[in-house]
Amino acid sequence: MPNKPRILWADDEIDLLRPHILFLESKGYDVTSVTNGADAIEQVRTGRFDLVLLDEQMPGMGGLEALSGIKDLAADIPVVMITKSEEERIMEEALGGKISDYLTKPVNPSQVLLTCKRILDGRRIKSEAASQNYLQSFGQITSSLMNPLDHGDWVSLYEKLIRFDVDLGNDEGVRQVLDDQYLEANRAFSKYVEKLYPDWIAGVDTPPNRERPALSHEVVPKWVLPQLEKKKPVIFFVIDCMRLDQWFEFEQLLAPLFSMERSYHFSILPTATPYSRNSIFSGLLPVDLAAKYPRMWSDGEDDEHSRNRNEEELLNDLIKRKHLTARVRYDKLVSSKDGREFQQNVHDLLQADLSAVVVNFVDILAHSRSDSAVLKEIAPDERAYRALTRTWFEHSWLYQAFQQLAKSDCTVIVTTDHGAIRSLHGTKVIGDRETSTALRYKYGRNLKCDERHAIFVRNPEEYGLPSDHRSTNFIIAKEDYYFVYPTNYHQYLNKYRDTMQHGGVSLEEMILPVITMKPKR
Repeated sequence: MPNKPRILWADDEIDLLRPHILFLESKGYDVTSVTNGADAIEQVRTGRFDLVLLDEQMPGMGGLEALSGIKDLAADIPVVMITKSEEERIMEEALGGKISDYLTKPVNPSQVLLTCKRILDGRRIKSEAASQNYLQSFGQITSSLMNPLDHGDWVSLYEKLIRFDVDLGNDEGVRQVLDDQYLEANRAFSKYVEKLYPDWIAGVDTPPNRERPALSHEVVPKWVLPQLEKKKPVIFFVIDCMRLDQWFEFEQLLAPLFSMERSYHFSILPTATPYSRNSIFSGLLPVDLAAKYPRMWSDGEDDEHSRNRNEEELLNDLIKRKHLTARVRYDKLVSSKDGREFQQNVHDLLQADLSAVVVNFVDILAHSRSDSAVLKEIAPDERAYRALTRTWFEHSWLYQAFQQLAKSDCTVIVTTDHGAIRSLHGTKVIGDRETSTALRYKYGRNLKCDERHAIFVRNPEEYGLPSDHRSTNFIIAKEDYYFVYPTNYHQYLNKYRDTMQHGGVSLEEMILPVITMKPKR
């Protein structure tokens, strides 16, 4: 049988274990046996093994010494220690990750087989189970998409799709089915948002008698300011462009440190930093923000990102409007140097009543993937993009800052202003020379596009957006579409295809977590 999993078994009484070896071989494993630790190290040096079964007590070189030598040669190889007693140090080695498991003598064949299967075949078995579970759920999800869903239903459905996406292995057939269902879900979600969004902005509950979702401008009043009443420092993180699936990766690492309560808000439209993040910090819709701070809004007209220069001022004004008194600190972290300095002084946050921290790295990562052939090669799909984000976070100054805050008596709230979607379909747009340049939304006076692929906002105020001489109309892309002008159409279609974009209507951009975390200490 080709490509049999290879097991190395080291035990000074290996002859007595011959029935166990024959049993493993009958189950499809290729077993090599040695009688001492030195030979085990030499076998690992010269051959390839998928698993090592290592007796702890052998004459000469013992199991723990052999373990060290094996790990020096092949750090990733799983090792199962076989011991005569459940000594504390063996358990500590297991918990420390140096060994994958331990078995107590006398071992029986079924016990050994189960351990080998769990370690060597666990991922495949889990993937096959996930594929079967998803295919069983496929009809239920499809049926739910044909019925009216409220915002809570959409959150649950999106969570379910993410969980399946994370759990599925390399079964490309099932993955294609899931990808198609994601497209179907985003198509239905876009119709849902297009139908009800003006009512949400007007404050009207979604029929039949269901509440609308919390929107960007309600995040601070709903989740952040009430925490100030508890007289503990509140640290409010806004991680720019963080999707829900990326948060789930962060959550796994933070769960041992914090107790968490997860809620959700929907980003306002367009799902872009100048609109959604300003709304978070001001507690205002863009139409009200532009009216209250006309100079601030108009100053950013030629450079949309400059509209986010005043977040600290907006937050302080919001607190005053709510008749609260608080010492406020604000940090915007863009470069790695900013992050390292922040982490080194993170305990300074505890001197303020409310610390607001904007983290730009995830947004930078999304834009970098769009611009870099190397990053696109490293993260060619959603799974790899998630893994790349997790790798960054696990080794980041941000994770270290969270670890330090987990030792303090404070409340940490984490959210994001918008997500991003992998844009795979282009659609033509026509506009004049004053039309804005974003790929997932545009504003201008003479916009034309295929309205199957975009929401055409003829009255911006119905969408909570300002209207002036340069932004009479907005168009906001649906699903995974991006706008391309007819001039050099195919050149730009190919240039922007498969890039991470935001500004439009999709599950990935709009459904966003708000996590309230308390240190477990």
